[in-house]
Amino acid sequence: MSPSTPRPATATGGRARSTADGTPPKGLGREFGKLWTASTTSAIGDGISLTAAPLMASTLTDDPRLIAGVTMALTLPFALFGLPAGVLVDRLDLRRAMMRIDYLRGTAVTLFALSVAFGWAHLYTLYLCFFLIGTCETFFRNASQIVVPSVVPGALLVEANGRLLGAQTAANQFVGPLVGSALFAVVTGAPFAVDAATFFVSATLLLTLRTTASPAAVVRTGAAAARPGLLADMTTGARWLLRHRLLRNLAFIAGTINLVVTGGMAVLVVHAHTVLRIGDFGYGLLLACQAVGAVLASRVSATLARRIGSERALVCVALALAVGNTVVWLVPSAWAVGAALALTACAGVTWDVVVVVLRQTLIPKELQGRVNSVYRLLAWGAMPVGAGLAGLGAKALGTSAVFGLGAAVMAVVTVRLVLAARVNWISAAGAES
Repeated sequence: MSPSTPRPATATGGRARSTADGTPPKGLGREFGKLWTASTTSAIGDGISLTAAPLMASTLTDDPRLIAGVTMALTLPFALFGLPAGVLVDRLDLRRAMMRIDYLRGTAVTLFALSVAFGWAHLYTLYLCFFLIGTCETFFRNASQIVVPSVVPGALLVEANGRLLGAQTAANQFVGPLVGSALFAVVTGAPFAVDAATFFVSATLLLTLRTTASPAAVVRTGAAAARPGLLADMTTGARWLLRHRLLRNLAFIAGTINLVVTGGMAVLVVHAHTVLRIGDFGYGLLLACQAVGAVLASRVSATLARRIGSERALVCVALALAVGNTVVWLVPSAWAVGAALALTACAGVTWDVVVVVLRQTLIPKELQGRVNSVYRLLAWGAMPVGAGLAGLGAKALGTSAVFGLGAAVMAVVTVRLVLAARVNWISAAGAES
């Protein structure tokens, strides 16, 4: 799942062995250092742009349905293209594909920045730009997750994913929002220009990344390179996931969580302006509070999962999201909402650290792209639905009601996970694999 409007890990180069606070990630290797550097650089630019986009929309309209449309445009491709993305990832050279995607994203954001600079920007051009970014993102995320086991030994996957997620979230939700809101106040097109530059940097650095051979590469170089059609490959991935009880259930639960979280983020800028009465930079500070929870989770989530078990860790995630939504619903204070966002970000990173490793270890390597694409269709396909429902709810009932409904949904999810934890569903699935 994603605790906020999503942005993936990117993979590129740079100096090895750094963590979210700048200290070396011991034992993870030079190639992981490249991966970390690229993902952090790109996440900073993305945090800048994703903060500026709702602010830009709020200057073009005051209708929460249309403002939520930005999040819908970004996340709709996850539902539309999730399945073919996974199939194609299993057939492509991952490094080259990721590099080309970053160049394409950089070009799209550059064109939008120019439209803002010359006064041609419209709400629908903003939608188009973010729909293109989301489309590229759908393919990029499938590739980037598969790359991690290609540069890090299996025994270090938990630590590697925690370091990547923590650094990405800190960059995306702390540095990015602060810089993005400040730049937007000075020159409205500047945040988008900076984001475009980070895409180009990421794409260029990808040239230096070295990975072990992917399953797709093995297939292409084999004696019989013939592959079944796209539809057959998509069916293979769907059949495998739907037969795997644990990952199937986690996908549906992640979809429910993403519906709630994405819905809240889609109307947060309206809530900040109308309920909390804070300005554009205050909204950026509010988003930056998420980084506190994300960095904390990157440090302790793996240890937490080992000490209390993955089942109980996921219960804590759902409970934290329920509490966070309740606070935003009932307490009209920027300080309280900032603390709630930190808590939900902590929960989001913890979920990813636990569940991403499960997917990387339980799904056969040759099926990673196909199965992950089906998982993401179920988990991320709920995002545009959540954004759309939140916009409608905010228009009819107010933004506070959106978070109240989210709290109720997360309370139900918490109960579901408590019942599952009682039968040790994750440990049992691992023993069977």
